[in-house]
Amino acid sequence: MKIVKVPKERVGALIGQGGETKKFLEQRTGIRIIIDAEEGEVSFDETKTEDPLLPLKIMDIVKAIGRGFAPHKAFRLLDDDEYLEIMNIDDYVGKGTNQLVRMRARVIGANGKTRRIIEDLVGVHISVYGDTVGIIGNSAQMPVARTAVDMLLSGSEHATVYKFLERKRAVLHIAEMGFDL
Repeated sequence: MKIVKVPKERVGALIGQGGETKKFLEQRTGIRIIIDAEEGEVSFDETKTEDPLLPLKIMDIVKAIGRGFAPHKAFRLLDDDEYLEIMNIDDYVGKGTNQLVRMRARVIGANGKTRRIIEDLVGVHISVYGDTVGIIGNSAQMPVARTAVDMLLSGSEHATVYKFLERKRAVLHIAEMGFDL
């Protein structure tokens, strides 16, 4: 049985009001979800599933909710060609908490502006939670969003990142129309 650890303060989001989030996931996937709220451990009973990818998708959804995504955004991972990537800010700054706070602020931007620009221009969802940046997107969007976040965490100026995103915007629109690049 596979186990995913979720921060205790995110267990409520995973369960949902009246258990609706958990119930929706179980009904949609046919996989029973067992949540230990005390330990923050989530396990799965995947004996009834036919699709070998569903257990992996549901694990990613649980990880996404645990990393700060709203459940309705995490449900995007049920679709084909949608992926979750978790980037660790500590990989860029080490364990210094003052640097961690600064880097989180760089990715979020003033009043959430930077995160919103990346989400709007690329079409991804981004969550900055703890010492991680989570990204949900498809195979065309993910490399662009990952590069933009990497640029910010590596110290690039915001204007440079915005210009990069504007240049990639046309490429993403072509990819959305189904043309291979």
